[in-house]
Amino acid sequence: MSKKDYYEVLGINKDANDDEIKKAYRKLAMKHHPDRNPDNPKAEEQFKEAKEAYETLSDGQKRAAYDQYGHAATDGSMGGGGFGGGAAGFDFGDIFGDIFGGAGRGGRSANHRGADLRYNMEITLEEAARGATKQVRIPTMVECETCHGSGAKPGTSPTTCQTCAGHGQVRMQQGFFSIQQTCPRCHGSGKQITSPCGSCHGAGRTKEHKTLEIKIPAGINSGMRLRHSGHGEAGTHGAPAGDLYVEIHIKQHSVFQRDGDDLHCEMPISFATAALGGEIEIPTLDGSARIKIPAETQSGKIFRLRGKGIKGMRNNTHGDLNCHVVVETPVKLTERQKELLREFETISEQDSARHSPRAKSWMDKVKEFFG
Repeated sequence: MSKKDYYEVLGINKDANDDEIKKAYRKLAMKHHPDRNPDNPKAEEQFKEAKEAYETLSDGQKRAAYDQYGHAATDGSMGGGGFGGGAAGFDFGDIFGDIFGGAGRGGRSANHRGADLRYNMEITLEEAARGATKQVRIPTMVECETCHGSGAKPGTSPTTCQTCAGHGQVRMQQGFFSIQQTCPRCHGSGKQITSPCGSCHGAGRTKEHKTLEIKIPAGINSGMRLRHSGHGEAGTHGAPAGDLYVEIHIKQHSVFQRDGDDLHCEMPISFATAALGGEIEIPTLDGSARIKIPAETQSGKIFRLRGKGIKGMRNNTHGDLNCHVVVETPVKLTERQKELLREFETISEQDSARHSPRAKSWMDKVKEFFG
């Protein structure tokens, strides 16, 4: 049976450079590797075909001969026995690392940095605006105090792993090629613990709760994270600890809503105050302030108090406090109040265009809409 053209096998042009050849082979090796295709009987054949094409085209001399004589240059029919050997300048660890998720040749997975921790912290709007110091209690893995992270019983030391001779990796033969894998006995550490520590049972870490003091900077907002380096879980066998990330969540406030460094609040006023004007007192984060309400104020008007918002975390500028006027309709009226309102309505209707210009404008638009 005739062989496929090597360029066709790899899906490349005849003028492809070394990087393009290597990239094409890497893709096919990952796609057709037998371990990734246990149910495909053709996978191994396709994998070998791609490997054979790569071994020829990645070598300058082999490629030149193949371009001139085709497959005759590699099958021994020219009397030279074909080309032997592996792919020049190619590290199979690159591809096998992609396939098996390994660390490549000679890699160690022994001492792992500790895991990062996340803590969700709820604070009040006042604490976010002014800053605060909070204490948190966190369950975590810490270095064993008895063995100081070695995992070995005090007075003893870990010994060299007999399976991998301390390399942390073992070479596994699979069919026509071999790969390196993490040593199953020492899990990549290269060491064995013959006398485990009684406190951590050889893990080098123990579980406990620790209390940390967290400083909340003034101006912080919801969703921001504070990083505390080295306060995550302890690493294995003396490796560095992870970090602690404190994610801030601000509780809903009964009066204010936050928008960046600005604050917003609704300010109910009576019908009489809106019509005649007056002065009202409103709360702020620093106490209270007084606002003058001009006569004929409409519902929805916004009064801005500059500098009464939140001081920015990264600057010295304060946001504003925006007060949204809401004219409140009176409820549970007495008969006398109802009588006075009816009288007021009757008087107002005598010149509605003057007293209720927005209502007149709206009615004009409605009439125009209906033609």
